[in-house]
Amino acid sequence: MTPKFPVVLQVRDLACDRDGRRLFEGLDFSLCTGTAIQIKGSNGAGKTTLLRTLIGTASDFRGEILWCGSPFPGALPVLRESLLYIGHQGGVRDSLTPLENLIWYGATRESALWALDCVDLSGFEGSLCHGLSAGENRRVALARLFLPQAPSLWILDEPFTALDAVGVATLEQQMAAHLHSGGSILLTSHQPLSLGRLASVDLSDFMVDEPLVAMEAEHVFS
Repeated sequence: MTPKFPVVLQVRDLACDRDGRRLFEGLDFSLCTGTAIQIKGSNGAGKTTLLRTLIGTASDFRGEILWCGSPFPGALPVLRESLLYIGHQGGVRDSLTPLENLIWYGATRESALWALDCVDLSGFEGSLCHGLSAGENRRVALARLFLPQAPSLWILDEPFTALDAVGVATLEQQMAAHLHSGGSILLTSHQPLSLGRLASVDLSDFMVDEPLVAMEAEHVFS
């Protein structure tokens, strides 16, 4: 029987390392169409490293990652065609205006202006981004989520950072609409979320206390 919500991204027995330290291991989860997973964990648990591993910019891992049933790294080019990733930096170019940033990402002028209005940046479309506040630049980045025909997979690293209560509510509404249309979301956040079809994974449950060097030595000599 075909599952109601097909799996698009699957992680099996994943372990990620950084700077000679094993961050976590034994991680398993599946992300389906129309669903969201919130990655939780204490500082240093490896949340950002996990997201960077899933988009292919961090490669120090063991385990298996599959996109629509095909394993990494071969599946990465196909995944990226369906991916919208917003990290801590947001991908906003300071030397451009909010309007120019969205057009650089492929938006039309009309759709870019509409997206900026959705994130309450009407009137700022011609201002250089280096003169905007941290919260305003965050909204420039998040405006990409409001563009028509946004990619189906959203991977978002702390998307609610620097947003006020209205901004948080607006973003949650857009996330809910994306899930309703069959999209998928993987995000890190300390923000309590009220999304339907939301699961959570706490990386603190998979953290490793021993240094990586010690673990590998034990493996070699055991």
